[in-house]
Amino acid sequence: MVQIKEFRIIMPMSMEEYEIGLSYTIIKMEQQNTNGKEGVEVLQQVPFEDEELGKGQFTSKVYNLQSKIPTWMKGFASASALAVHEDSWSAYPKSRTVIKCPLFSKCSLTIDTVIRPDNGCSENAHNLNSQQLAAREVEVVDIASVSRDYWSKVITAPKVDLTTFKSQRTDRGPLLDGWMNSCRPVMTIYKLVITDAPIWGLGERLEDCLITGERALFLSCHRLCFAWIDEWYGMTMEQIREMERHTDLHLKKTLKQAAKPRSKNEGKRKSLKDEIAVMGSCT
Repeated sequence: MVQIKEFRIIMPMSMEEYEIGLSYTIIKMEQQNTNGKEGVEVLQQVPFEDEELGKGQFTSKVYNLQSKIPTWMKGFASASALAVHEDSWSAYPKSRTVIKCPLFSKCSLTIDTVIRPDNGCSENAHNLNSQQLAAREVEVVDIASVSRDYWSKVITAPKVDLTTFKSQRTDRGPLLDGWMNSCRPVMTIYKLVITDAPIWGLGERLEDCLITGERALFLSCHRLCFAWIDEWYGMTMEQIREMERHTDLHLKKTLKQAAKPRSKNEGKRKSLKDEIAVMGSCT
């Protein structure tokens, strides 16, 4: 069964600021999640032109983050089969992302993004038809909130408290009750997540897992985007592109070193505790 979920993520910044801030946040998160065992590999990053989206940047990545995959899913295949392939067409303020996994080749996960200078009040930002609107579920995501579900735990949700955080460079924050209706500037990221997992006996559970995982990632990423505003505020897109080039080289070097053969005892787990994963709803 196809599931349609729209997340509306409201941010205390302008659309121009968000373009810089999101790019900076993605780069820094990729750096933090790439080490000697797993990480993110950028395969391609080139300009594109599309009738629907216009001109933008196409990016192809592979996420080898097996430590963040639920235990029940690891039982189906090897680590390589569980690598996540992401193709993204970004033509700000719109984008489309297609995520695939070799193991679940029949499954699809598409994320369409539209960004608007409002506080989440656009009722049909994606121009859905009546049938799609009837099937759609909407959730407003408050970046000042904290989730304690399984995915938020494995994604390592930021511990910063945005209800007390105040930006030194922009004088924005803290994000107190009602901030989404009163803060200026303000903008909203409308993310339409469409999942389809036609697998008998597993499909609905897998779809729920994918949607819950994307929600946790959206929340974590955008909490960090605001928490790091003093780091990226004032940067130019040229500086961001240079950061991307430098990071791509660094990630490839790190993953290449990780692929080298290890000694017999290298990388062995120290104790039984390392073998145990504390699972939540997606175990």
